[in-house]
Amino acid sequence: MNRIDALFSRLRSEGRRALMPFVTAGDPDLATTEALVADLLRRGADQVEVGIPYSDPIADGPVVAASYTRALRKGVRLDEIFDMIRRLRDGGAEAPLVTMVSYAIVHRHGVERYLRRAAEAGVDGLIVPDLPVEEAEGLRRHADEAGLKLTQLVTPTTPRERAIRIARSTTGFLYYVSVAGITGERAELPPELAENVAWLRTQTDLPVCIGFGISRPEHVRRLAPVADGLIVGSAIVRRLAQIEEGRSKAEVVEEVGRFVEELAGAMGEASRRDAKDSQR
Repeated sequence: MNRIDALFSRLRSEGRRALMPFVTAGDPDLATTEALVADLLRRGADQVEVGIPYSDPIADGPVVAASYTRALRKGVRLDEIFDMIRRLRDGGAEAPLVTMVSYAIVHRHGVERYLRRAAEAGVDGLIVPDLPVEEAEGLRRHADEAGLKLTQLVTPTTPRERAIRIARSTTGFLYYVSVAGITGERAELPPELAENVAWLRTQTDLPVCIGFGISRPEHVRRLAPVADGLIVGSAIVRRLAQIEEGRSKAEVVEEVGRFVEELAGAMGEASRRDAKDSQR
């Protein structure tokens, strides 16, 4: 069984949700990324998204886009990212690892070659934000053959008929974008978010995970009851950018680890509260 399917099956049986941090591969360097991913998994992350740096990010705000630029300036390469993931697997990492990657990279590398190498390295799935559902069938078919999941995105402005089509074309989990816009931390999230996700969960058996804007424990406490997983990216990447400002790598990695640990604690609180409510 693919690790993504196994994870959500287990979490559902336990009444828990997935905490899914995002990190940019190679920011500030791949050795730090490798150490950070391993640390986040120890601190309560259930799955990690690994961003493949790209020079023209589609949906990313300035924080993640800047991290891609930093990584690319240092010459990070796809081969090296796959090698890093393989080392994580060899080191005992068992949680799902998913790449966030532009279709331009997949296409240039060769679809079947990219998927084969990703699977060999220990990747479990991919998110391709710039691939519309009308053009996703071929990639999904090849991903199925490689044993990988293809996650697609639904946004607040996606018409409901199209959202259903996207859900039917997706494997692994469905990514719900919390806001109409780009990635980035938000003080407040839209009041209709819970209602939109609740509707989407009636249309698919796939886990529905929320991303974009989640950056505080209170966001986690509010959203955990309505989603199967929560994705946190810019709040982590912003902290890692402090390394460029002169703070030590070890200090910043420790700070990010404590932050993710705090989010995991908030996720646990929400799950325990739900369990008590269901028993009343």
